[in-house]
Amino acid sequence: MALVKFNERKDSGLLNPVFNDIFENFFNDSFVSDRMVSRVPAVNISETDGHYHIELAAPGLKKEDFKINLDRNMLTISAEKQTEQTENDRTYNKREYSYTSFVRSFTLPDSADDANIEAEYTDGVLKINVAKKEDAKMASRQIEIK
Repeated sequence: MALVKFNERKDSGLLNPVFNDIFENFFNDSFVSDRMVSRVPAVNISETDGHYHIELAAPGLKKEDFKINLDRNMLTISAEKQTEQTENDRTYNKREYSYTSFVRSFTLPDSADDANIEAEYTDGVLKINVAKKEDAKMASRQIEIK
């Protein structure tokens, strides 16, 4: 049984307020919204004097599941994992399939050294370090005011 609440709104929407509430409740339901939103891993991007750092949270994967490609200045991280569990007991056969994939792309700045990119996957986090070109590493100094 569903509880339907009525609002006393005086808006000039195309639909009756009862229908607006039903649609709002439907699309705000976590069961529906979780399936409508594509799932991509969260990413943290930071910068130090010598490197750009990309950290991608992707637990449950192995380093063999990832592919990292560089095409010109576009860094693309993709992962694909397919698992199949089979149980043969008694007179029945049970199979469960699980399929996970995503693609994330990042445009590297001109100051990035595309020949010096390192990646490491530990504890569910893929860490990519992109070195900066020597001319992009700016020395900081104090400027005197005259």
